[in-house]
Amino acid sequence: MQPQKLNALQLELLNMYSFQPKEEDLLAIKKMMAEYFSDKLQSNIQKAIEQKGITEADLDSWVNE
Repeated sequence: MQPQKLNALQLELLNMYSFQPKEEDLLAIKKMMAEYFSDKLQSNIQKAIEQKGITEADLDSWVNE
């Protein structure tokens, strides 16, 4: 098995954690990252809905299946 290389995000996080931030800072960073990826996901979902012409009725129907 070949070792995997770290991606840019992983390397940046390793650099950041090498400074040993306080626990409250780690929690704030985790929250920021969660919000960032949540916003990105919501944006991608909205784009897909618009591109595919999905309606509110379609979404309601799928939820109730």
